[in-house]
Amino acid sequence: MNSPLQTIGLTGIVPVVAIDDATHAVPLARALLAGGIPCIEITFRTAAAKDAMQQIAASVPDMLMGAGTVLTTEQADTAISCGARYIVAPGLNRKVVEHCQKKGVPITPGVATPSDVEAALELGLNIVKFFPAEPMGGLSYLNAIGAPYKGVKFIPTGGIDEGNLLSYLKSPRVFACGGSWMVKPELINAGRFDEITALSAKAVATMLGLHLAHVGINCGSAGDAADVAQRLAGLLHIPPRETSSSHFAGNFVEFRKGPSRGTHGHIALGTHFLDRAIAYFERQGVHVISGTLEEQQGKPHVAYLDLDVAGFAVHLVTQ
Repeated sequence: MNSPLQTIGLTGIVPVVAIDDATHAVPLARALLAGGIPCIEITFRTAAAKDAMQQIAASVPDMLMGAGTVLTTEQADTAISCGARYIVAPGLNRKVVEHCQKKGVPITPGVATPSDVEAALELGLNIVKFFPAEPMGGLSYLNAIGAPYKGVKFIPTGGIDEGNLLSYLKSPRVFACGGSWMVKPELINAGRFDEITALSAKAVATMLGLHLAHVGINCGSAGDAADVAQRLAGLLHIPPRETSSSHFAGNFVEFRKGPSRGTHGHIALGTHFLDRAIAYFERQGVHVISGTLEEQQGKPHVAYLDLDVAGFAVHLVTQ
């Protein structure tokens, strides 16, 4: 089972919520789950925060719930007693950090300067919140202050939206992103939970970037694969290409030199982030076939899913 921080990293997006009416908490959490986001940060910016956390913890156990805008040890204790499994703070308060560490609850305090990062390192933290991200200078500033600290990962929050989400997540320094564009108070207060689900699903789609990478077709022999690849390539005026196991017509049709996974072949789905795509599919009940995960340059690159589409196996590939 993943730890809270591992789940956040694999989810990639943390909705940051200021909730005015605790009766909206459960339908909000369910709307996020339906949109593919299994985590939420309830901030102590409203009087309803405590009740909202209690209701989510009691009624939506599949939701990883944390507390944000935690400024004191008392607030941390309240959040933990209400079921919060991680704590987020806008700044770095040593007393609050050490208190959470003693409680065994992960905390990501906010940092904005190199001095903040070094203070976090002194406390044994290697995942921190970068806040406020866009007002501080955005990704270029984050890359600059993060450069000396190779082991530190950041969760940018503040000014993140669908337009800049992917650019942040593609940075090797970014662990996940916090944002509120899919959970705006006006949507919550009006009970527009279908819109929240749609915005969440759109954010997940933007992050994962799932698309058809190519289709692989099983051939009886290397000669058969070469013949059909060259014929198709000639008809379409696209270049043929050979690999150790296949012949390609262009980049999108692969002819395998012999039998492979799938009765007829395979469908390859490209994604920006293989690990996050795997986590996403697993939440839908589709799992990676054991032994099929391959790495490239030390990072997950290819994995087959336990999914069959009309006799075609399905695999993910990082692109």
